[in-house]
Amino acid sequence: MRVKPEQLARHLADGLQPLYTVYGDEPLLALEAADLIRAAARKAGYSEREIHTVQAHFKWDELLAAGDNLSLFGSRRLADIRIPSGKPGLEGGKALQAYCAHLPPDTVTLINLPKLDRQTTAAKWFGALETTGVTVAVNPVNIDQLPRWIGTRLAAHQLQADAPTLRFIAERVEGNLLAAEQEIRKLALLCPPGLLGFDQVREAVLDVARYDVFKLADAMLLGDVPRLMRMLDGLRGEGETPVLILWTLTRELRSLTRIKAGQASGQPMAKLMRDAGVWDARQAPVEKALARVSLPALTQSLREAAAIDRTIKGLQSGDVWDALAQLALSVAQPAARPVRRQA
Repeated sequence: MRVKPEQLARHLADGLQPLYTVYGDEPLLALEAADLIRAAARKAGYSEREIHTVQAHFKWDELLAAGDNLSLFGSRRLADIRIPSGKPGLEGGKALQAYCAHLPPDTVTLINLPKLDRQTTAAKWFGALETTGVTVAVNPVNIDQLPRWIGTRLAAHQLQADAPTLRFIAERVEGNLLAAEQEIRKLALLCPPGLLGFDQVREAVLDVARYDVFKLADAMLLGDVPRLMRMLDGLRGEGETPVLILWTLTRELRSLTRIKAGQASGQPMAKLMRDAGVWDARQAPVEKALARVSLPALTQSLREAAAIDRTIKGLQSGDVWDALAQLALSVAQPAARPVRRQA
């Protein structure tokens, strides 16, 4: 059974299941989902808790033995199994299937996993977890959904804010949900219930954005120019090396060029995406970029990237950060940049 994070509290109120699996790459939401399950287990009388962290040389037979031994004592327990790598291995996969086939009595099992790729979710051991218990997939909140997410969290503290104020908070935290939650809690402490004023929020909220060079590439592909420029300024202010930014942008340019050339020769898009290493979650942004930019423009952008590399190495003069901005705009807003052809 699959349960969305926002449905978990209602699901738990209807009664506990013996097995839960929480997985995903959003730390705050994963922690909150796991905490809800732990709290429900404590309330239901599962007072003892065993934590098993799967690392190198983890002894899976001891986990299975521990499950068998639980029934020898009268207490109800929570078995908290953590697999930080998301890869239990061949032995671990078989052990998890065996565990699911014979869940220990008087036990609620909680398995914590990171983000999983398609190959992992298709594995037999994960299929056993899905079939036997409840899975909760925790996905990141994208930048468009973040203001609404913040508004919902504020409402839990009897606070409201208008759309511009919610967007302001979202821009300051730049996708960092842990930082957003901290700011929401701070506002709840500082402000009385009711409507928050923009100036009131501006004074209280810190600039807690943690700019991510890989999210910069997403903004470029999506054509989100305000966010793109804000992130470039943020990365520069945080002392990020231009080399990493250039490498990230150039990697996207090469993928776009390869796919665009393949399109021109009539190759299937699915094959082009696969050959370029573009996974499912990134295909929509890549398709948006491909619709905006031409093959000659991409070729010119790759020449500009080579020139920026020479500037970084001190082989030619120029403003590296301005050049990086222009390079990103060549994909994000190509209509504003005419293609320059070399003589």
